[in-house]
Parts: sequence; structure tokens; C-alpha cells
Amino acid sequence: MNGSIELPLDVAELSFAASGDSLVRRTILPSGVRILSENVVGSRSATLGYWVAVGSRDELPGDDGDGDVPARESGFGSTHFLEHLLFKGTAKRTAFDIAIAFDSVGGESNALTAKEYTCYYARVRDIDLDMAVETLTDMLTSSLLDPTEFENERGVILEELAMAEDDPADVATENLFAAVFGDHALGRPIGGTPQAIREATRDAVLRHYRANYRPQDLVVTAAGAVDHDELVAGVTRALVDAGWDLSTPARPVERRMLPAASVTRQTALVVASRPIEQVHLLVGMPGLMASDDRRMTMSVLNSILGGGMSSRLFQEIRERRGLAYSVYSFAASYSDAGVFGMYGACSPAKARQVADLMLDELRSIAADGVTEDELRRAHGQLSGASALALEESETRMSRLGRAEITLGEFTDLDESLRRLYLVTAADVQDLARELLNQPLSLSAVGAVDDDVFAGFGESVKELS
Repeated sequence: MNGSIELPLDVAELSFAASGDSLVRRTILPSGVRILSENVVGSRSATLGYWVAVGSRDELPGDDGDGDVPARESGFGSTHFLEHLLFKGTAKRTAFDIAIAFDSVGGESNALTAKEYTCYYARVRDIDLDMAVETLTDMLTSSLLDPTEFENERGVILEELAMAEDDPADVATENLFAAVFGDHALGRPIGGTPQAIREATRDAVLRHYRANYRPQDLVVTAAGAVDHDELVAGVTRALVDAGWDLSTPARPVERRMLPAASVTRQTALVVASRPIEQVHLLVGMPGLMASDDRRMTMSVLNSILGGGMSSRLFQEIRERRGLAYSVYSFAASYSDAGVFGMYGACSPAKARQVADLMLDELRSIAADGVTEDELRRAHGQLSGASALALEESETRMSRLGRAEITLGEFTDLDESLRRLYLVTAADVQDLARELLNQPLSLSAVGAVDDDVFAGFGESVKELS
């Protein structure tokens, strides 16, 4: 395959070969359901995913009790709440039946809620793919949202949020996103807040379900030992059996083709004081949106700065100075915004030093650039990691889903590597400079207070 393959919403059938002799096919049913598959030669298992392009960013304030609330105004946390409830039973299957279906064949099933999509997925042997299609289809189309199960799952989600609140790294990360994105919906926690979950109503979550789980919203992806025609027939049969109307023509929902968001930083410094052994630190700023042509440059920068044991952060903070056990950088991209950050966990006495060093390493790249050796190592690390990841059908299934939902183009390994090796040292330096011109925020959780980082906020203002 040369270049990327566009995935237009008005083309019913697409078929093309990808690197490694895999075959990718896409079918759009008249009802708007999109089905994509990647057949991998020699595979004996398959991963199946059911996607809807609705995530936590799509939620608006909840029901005010007057019964006249627009469909998407389902309350913060409703997307994650609904994800849980789809495992709790249908008219055909109890929650225990759903669990047995996968456990009895050694399969795996789960789901994830993200900021811009939700995915329900399963990995099974090739001979069990029909069962996975029938079960996931039943879950997605015919959940009862039983009132008793609703209240039980409210308790489960509150426990999940409590578990995350007990994890200082999770807290620091949520605080960083809130600090960087401010009032933008991307700054909200995916799972909602305890208060929002306590106040959630079944009617509000049911509205959310009915408004966003429709034929034109559904994307089905499968990778591994999968026959595309059999997959399309199985999905179609299961949807019809569930009572979905597939005869009424509908165009798939449009992708989020959004202009770059105007993000206003909430704060330069957020510290949560806790009596724990380490301080969990994050320094971050706005990054790149998902459609930015420099996303491969961001991957290279991330690799050099904090992407492995040979990275600058790891070598300077852990190896040379022994200040931290865990230290790295990361990047996340969304339809209209992104975030770039650096993380380190250390003793309270070293917190300010580690924060300064993380920022210094990014400044060093912006001021002096990167070496050819660093660039070569980054190219090697990213190309190798990409190839190894594609040994797993889960990675290929997810690649299909993100390609269809987010960018509308499929990029195989060969094309990704071609773009990777076009990234130059000058590109990396330019991006580092741009990042440092963005408003910086620092998030810390541990036995520290704001005074520990006195002056850091002022230096942030000078750079922003």
C-alpha cells in the first residue's frame, strides 16, 4: 500500500491490501452501520470491537427534572455509566450469561470509555467469532438498563472512582488535564465525579443510550482470523434479530472535523497535599490535535525526551542523579486539541528539583536540538514498537476503529514508517520550541504544598 487510504462516508465498499499481506475491507450498510475487517494470514484468533463516537466530552449538564432536556444532556459521567450497564443484561441474556459466554471459551471481553468514543470489545478463537458477534450485538442494542442493576452499578462506579482517587498518579493526571484544558470539555474526568454519579438518573442515561446508539452511529471492527463477508452477514443478522431497522437509508454520522480549539489554562499550579511517601509530578501544556501533520514529529520528540530507558528524562533524572524510579513523557491528541506532559514520582524533598529538571530537558531540546544518534534511536524505537504491536489482533482492531472514527484514513505500517523517517532533528526542535511557548501547568500530589514550587509558576508565565 502506498500512502494512506481515505475512508469516505459515501463509498459503500472498499478493499485494499496493507503491509504484511493483510487484507482490509470496509462495508457500509444502507442503514449507516460501518463494518471493517483486517484478515491476518496465519492467525487463529480474532478481536472484535463495537464502537460509537460518543465520549465524555459530549456530555452536557444533566436532567433538570422538567422532562424537556435535549438528548445529549444526559449528565456528566453518563457515557461511562452506560458502558457499565451494557454488561448487566438484556432480554435474552443475564449479566451472568454474558460472562459465561466468554469465560467458557477462554475469551476476553471488556469495554472502554474515552473522551471521544466508547468501545466494547472481545478477543476469541476464530471458531468463536460468531458467538462474540451475537453477544456484543445483543449487549449494545438491547440492554435493559434494569433499575435494580442501575442502582447496583452506581455503587460499583463509585467504588471505581474511589479506587482512582486512592491512586495519586491518577489524581495528578486528572488535575493536569483540568489545569491545561480549563473549561474545555476535554478537561473533565472520563468517569464523572462522585457527585455526578450519585445524581445520575436512569432516565437520563436511557436518553443518552437511545440518542447515540443507532445504526448510523455504529462502527464494527474485527482483525485476525476473520472472513469479511461472514462478518457482515453475522452482524447484519444479529442487528435484525435485535430489532434494529436496517432498511431505512441513513448516512453514517459525520466525523469530528473541528477547528483547533481555543484552550485557556485554568491554573499554572495545582497541588493536592497528601501524607504519602512520594510526590507524583506532572508538567504539561497544550499539545497537537489528532489531525495535525506533525503528530509523527510529536512521537519522535516524545521518544527522545521520555519514551524509554535511553531517553533524556530517564538518563538525567533516574540514571545520573537517582532522583526517581518512574519518569517519562507522554502525548494525547483529540479532534480539536491535545496535551503534552512529563511525569515523575520522587520523594517530597526532591520534588522541586525533579520538576525543574523535567522542564530543563524540554528547554534543552528547544534551545540546542537533538543529536543524530538520538534521532536514529527514536526512529528505531518507534518503528520496532509499531511492528511488534501489530503482532496483536487487538492493536489492529483498534487501528481500524480509530481510523474510521477519528481521521477517516487508514495508514498501514509501511506508510507510518515512511512518515516516521521523514522527521528531522530540526522538526523536533521546532516542535519543542512551540510547546514551550504554550502556557505550562504543574500538577503535584503528595506531602508538599504550593510553597515547594514557588517561582515555578512565575517562570511558566514568562515562557507562555
